[in-house]
Amino acid sequence: MQNQKLLQRISSDPDICHGKPCIKGTRIPVYLIVSLVAEGESIESIIQDYPSLTPEDIKAAIHYAAKLCEYEAYAL
Repeated sequence: MQNQKLLQRISSDPDICHGKPCIKGTRIPVYLIVSLVAEGESIESIIQDYPSLTPEDIKAAIHYAAKLCEYEAYAL
């Protein structure tokens, strides 16, 4: 149930960031947040750079990326 609430924070609109999944109400794409976390940025640091984000938004982005990995397989 909590995971469904997190996913409600993600939206995709063809008129915003070319339809890439973003945090709802922002133009901050999920891939940017996940990339920052992967580079070792803390949640606090990300929020400092993007004050419109909340810790829950960052968790939602990570959860969304995990769900994509569960269903998609790409050769690197």
